[in-house]
Amino acid sequence: MDLKQLVSAVEQISAEKGISSEKVLGAIESAIAAAYKKEYRKKSEIIRAKFNLKTGDLQFFQVKTVVDPSEVSLEEDLEETPERNEEEETLPRFNSDRQIFVAEAKKISPDVSVGEEMEFPLEGRSDFGRIAAQTAKQVVLQSIREAERSSIKEEFINKEGEIMSGQIQRFERGNVYVNLGRAMGIMYPNESIPGEHYRVGDRMRFYVLAVQDDMRRPGIVLSRSHPNFILKLFELEVPEIADGTVSIKNIAREAGSRTKVAVASSEEGIDPVGAAVGQRGTRVMAVTNELGNEKVDVVEWSDDPAKFIPSSLSPAKVKSIEIMPRREAKVLVPEDQLSLAIGKGGQNVRLAAKLTGWKIDVRSQSNPEEVQEGGIAAAEAKDVPSDDGDDYEEVNKVD
Repeated sequence: MDLKQLVSAVEQISAEKGISSEKVLGAIESAIAAAYKKEYRKKSEIIRAKFNLKTGDLQFFQVKTVVDPSEVSLEEDLEETPERNEEEETLPRFNSDRQIFVAEAKKISPDVSVGEEMEFPLEGRSDFGRIAAQTAKQVVLQSIREAERSSIKEEFINKEGEIMSGQIQRFERGNVYVNLGRAMGIMYPNESIPGEHYRVGDRMRFYVLAVQDDMRRPGIVLSRSHPNFILKLFELEVPEIADGTVSIKNIAREAGSRTKVAVASSEEGIDPVGAAVGQRGTRVMAVTNELGNEKVDVVEWSDDPAKFIPSSLSPAKVKSIEIMPRREAKVLVPEDQLSLAIGKGGQNVRLAAKLTGWKIDVRSQSNPEEVQEGGIAAAEAKDVPSDDGDDYEEVNKVD
């Protein structure tokens, strides 16, 4: 065995795939053991190959597990012994190719105990048939793929719920495939921003929605429409949010169109809205630039609905609010503010209801008895906050 060539190949694969040299060497040993077994041994045996990196020697072993006779069935053919009690039926059948009795094992190694594995040296071989060589190749490729996937998962699992930058690689059945460096991410159609156009080669930011361990599905799921994408963008742009001085209490989003963000300050003297918006709107502008044409309203959170609900209807100006039972509120606005308060297709009042968790009825101050088209919006059960006052942690998308 050319030791230098082997070590060089192991190091090269390790560097290219980002996996440890021990795992690469283990994959090669498993492959050669599979080829050896295919060519020279029985299917029921367990064969192990070991490289000696100091000498370059390759050794083969048959592996057997030490068992107690009381824990296995000694019947040669279970079908020939129809009368068996239930206890005997549950015992696994003894396999001499894979197991060795503890008494026999102790003759070889006195310190061995039940459950341990023993290795028995086999004759060395270096010539393998075409089928065995092909088997070895398949085992190597499969083992390296599994090790690479495991390595990628370990690297990206801590980035779940974070923002990553990636380059758009290709499109397939509406899915967008993104090159993240060592791995390929996928953004499904429902996770993209409606109306946003993507081109191959574009570098964009994405929210890491999930890191999956399913071999049949793409490993890293990305999103640009998730509300938490907004949260992470603000953390990047606003130091006060990143350090916890200002917190995001809730987010209501209709991706590609409009988002409302409720913020609060944990320290007196700090304006949470001013911090989030930035001087001359520079901070919120950086967020909206990442989102294309999506508008972002930043409002101040309050545990007093009489203050929070009017704030949530921004940019409309509210004249009065009537708090009613069962988390319902009637809001009166000037006639010239009515369309702004309701929004196109009722969007503004709909997002306000989602943000606050209240049912909101917007009406004209000059005609308070008339129900306005699109002026009523109710929060869904999942949008109603708990009474513990916890900060915003996770939000759901607007359907």
